[in-house]
Amino acid sequence: MTGIGFDNDKYLKMQSEHIQERINSFGGKLYLEFGGKLFDDFHASRVLPGFKPDSKINMLVKLKEDAEIIIAINAGDIEKNKVRGDLGITYDMDVLRLIDAFRGYGLFVGDVVMTQYSDQPAAIAYAKKLESLGIKVYHHYKIPGYPANISLIVSDDGFGRNEYIETTHRLVVVTAPGPGSGKMATCLSQLYHDNKRGIKSGYAKFETFPIWNLPLKHPVNMAYEAATADLNDVNMIDPYHLEAYGKTTVNYNRDVEVFPVLNAMFKSILGESPYKSPTDMGVNMAGNCIIDDGVCTSASREEIIRRYYAALCNRRAGNGSDAEVLKIELIMEQSGISVSARKVVGAANLKAELTGAPAAAAELNDGSVITGKTSSLLGASSALLLNCVKKLAGIPDEAELISPTIIAPVQKLKTGVLGNHNPRLHTDELLIALSICAVTDPKAAKALEMLPRLRGCEVHSSVMLSEVDKNVFRKLGVNLTCEPKYQTQKLFHH
Repeated sequence: MTGIGFDNDKYLKMQSEHIQERINSFGGKLYLEFGGKLFDDFHASRVLPGFKPDSKINMLVKLKEDAEIIIAINAGDIEKNKVRGDLGITYDMDVLRLIDAFRGYGLFVGDVVMTQYSDQPAAIAYAKKLESLGIKVYHHYKIPGYPANISLIVSDDGFGRNEYIETTHRLVVVTAPGPGSGKMATCLSQLYHDNKRGIKSGYAKFETFPIWNLPLKHPVNMAYEAATADLNDVNMIDPYHLEAYGKTTVNYNRDVEVFPVLNAMFKSILGESPYKSPTDMGVNMAGNCIIDDGVCTSASREEIIRRYYAALCNRRAGNGSDAEVLKIELIMEQSGISVSARKVVGAANLKAELTGAPAAAAELNDGSVITGKTSSLLGASSALLLNCVKKLAGIPDEAELISPTIIAPVQKLKTGVLGNHNPRLHTDELLIALSICAVTDPKAAKALEMLPRLRGCEVHSSVMLSEVDKNVFRKLGVNLTCEPKYQTQKLFHH
């Protein structure tokens, strides 16, 4: 539907080569702060069609002989049981997930470092758990006045108090479950200790967005602003790069604001700063691998609309804010974008209006729009899935793929035994029922084979969906948006 706008193979080659060059420029050892998602970077794959969600981890695999990984986690986040919104798991559990995932790719995970550590009880218990699993834990402490009090930070009472992480590889990737985990401070602390030991090392930053060599208001960069509206990140021209080189590049406010402090730290630790601008610190080559700007522009505008609906739903659920919604509305206005550009929105809402019940619509990769309505047997999302696979398989609408004799016992189990009030099949239950029917029915088997072809399709629901349905759409690779309203007027929604 959108075509390919990004050369993933070129990216893997160019990115790994550029990181190698940066390692060599520092005498053979580099601490690389890795921002964003190493796994399942679906935002990047949506705004840069052709970018594979696991491109960054596959790029690291190319460097695995030289690389080791340190995972940073803020001790305060452990204490607060901070949760990753996209996965629904706490940061401390995500550290274990990341270790397993890295090891699954054959990458060496060195250690875990607890940042902002001050003997928090939950952090102490978590450290014992990691050590019982054979994972070494280091502690980095709170430094009063960080990052402004440079004389204290770059001293034995600042970085000097932190435990030195023993590393053995040329490339040390510092990553984390989420923002605010202390990745940069970990890198700088290591530079300080290396310098005290006479070890030559350097620092660089890998952050996919904003893309430094695209225009400030390019839709790809605007989509990043929309994605980080809750953090209040703002893309801006890098003034230090413009002054040093006379060239316009794009960075974001936090890096620009902290650069003078970082620069002073580098000078204090290394004697001189290796960088003249925040852009200099980066190693991101994604902007050089866009092969169709029109495709990426179109995809990014769609992403901005999706982010807008996500913000509306978060606010409705009590997890978002007016400021987040207003910021994305401003981005849409600046980009000349309206929700009417998303075809599935109008189709789903019209179907809901005509039927007087929740409805959903999908835009398939051939551009056709399919709808699903609520019935006594199926919820709107389930009906939509069934209608989509029928369309893709060339099966007539009136064909029965799931026998009522299969659905009835499931409904009886849900309401009579498990105590659910809603007898309709959720999407996961529908797919299980379809799988059972596929054993004896060739049409059902053919429909089931169509599920992978839903990846990349657009879906909109006239109501906010359950976590079950959202997870199924996510696993199918469908780009989902919902109207910011619940199906019922109840106060508790699950």
